[in-house]
Amino acid sequence: MFAYVDEPPRGLELLVVEDEPRLRELLVRRFTLEGHRVTAVADGTSAIDRAGSDHFDILLLDVALGPGPSGFDVCRTLRARHNVIPIIMLTGLGSEADAVQGLEAGADDFVTKPVGMAELRSRVRAVLRRTGQRSGDEDVQTVGDVTIDTGQRTVKVRGEPARLTFSEFELLSCLMAPPRRVFNREELLKAIWGDADYRDPRAIDVHIRHMREKLEEHPNDPQVILTVRGAGYRVADD
Repeated sequence: MFAYVDEPPRGLELLVVEDEPRLRELLVRRFTLEGHRVTAVADGTSAIDRAGSDHFDILLLDVALGPGPSGFDVCRTLRARHNVIPIIMLTGLGSEADAVQGLEAGADDFVTKPVGMAELRSRVRAVLRRTGQRSGDEDVQTVGDVTIDTGQRTVKVRGEPARLTFSEFELLSCLMAPPRRVFNREELLKAIWGDADYRDPRAIDVHIRHMREKLEEHPNDPQVILTVRGAGYRVADD
């Protein structure tokens, strides 16, 4: 149930990209009532322009956008430009291939349409909860050539900045936090989003592969993020 208040607290800056007018208006109305500031566009070209020129905390991105760039195209373009805005993609019912393709393009998460607002809010709140934890207290961990500073939300490889997406950063933070151990896929899903409901465990594999491409000198022979066959993932010993 949504509450009307005189002065809603400042929440997230959301960019909604949806070409279906009724759903676009619904998303704008619901998130506005919760105190967030929402900008909505209907096509991929506008999405790329707005995401590149304005600051947003999160992007809700439909896969099918009609003529012009698709949601996948938008995602790939933003990631190619090193835009690390958290992206939640909206996919068709049962379109597992779309979900995997979205993750491959650089999305952080996906929600199946028709959109359940409770589920979508939980995904957005997970991002809000994580990004709201910028306390300024530095927590620096190093494995091999990789250093993560969770206070500043930065990652460096051999002293050079590495640009990780929201989910990639959260995964690395979880794996590198002491005491270090092996995490299975369900544990990693819960660590990032607070639960594993509705989420495909394959999302973890996609994110791990992307992380290795950014962090490892030889991604096919990883030395930092290791696979433990039949169990999950862990980081290497110092």
